[in-house]
Amino acid sequence: MGLSVSDLRCGITILYNDELYEIIEYAHSKRGRGGAIAKTKLRHVLTGRTRAETFRGAENTEHAFLEGCPLQYLYKDGDQYIFMNTEDYEQCLVRADLLGKKIDYMVEGMEVVGYFYQQALVKVELPNFVELQVEYAEPAVKGNTISSVDKSVKLASGATIQVPLFVQQGDRIKVDTRTGRYVERI
Repeated sequence: MGLSVSDLRCGITILYNDELYEIIEYAHSKRGRGGAIAKTKLRHVLTGRTRAETFRGAENTEHAFLEGCPLQYLYKDGDQYIFMNTEDYEQCLVRADLLGKKIDYMVEGMEVVGYFYQQALVKVELPNFVELQVEYAEPAVKGNTISSVDKSVKLASGATIQVPLFVQQGDRIKVDTRTGRYVERI
């Protein structure tokens, strides 16, 4: 049985034409006497490719049940990332392309949630906020005190983000993993 337009939401995983997709954008509209439609942007869970789809009814979609499991990020081996299931200590190999930009905020020992579909790891979810060490920061130049001036810093995870001028090398900062933005200095 297919999902109705009102069942669709951002963040859910669906089976569409027998493929696993995550809804990353969603807009619902109802005009006049016609039926409701949902304009979506879907990301293929395994390949990462995106596509735009418009749903008018329960057309060939169903909710895909993903089983969540706590994992710990251990280390990187080539283009593979090794995670350990914290319940049974079994290790999982994850390709870099499955993780995408999440790689920029991962540090060894980090606790994450892995989502499995039919015993295969298909998605890794990081915590919303992570604390990372600033590895390199340009010194602030005296006179650059105009409000909302930012500078680039390199984090221990390898990511480069924009932060306020007062952040120095060696500081620990909180970063939002969903947007990649600086939140606060710890």
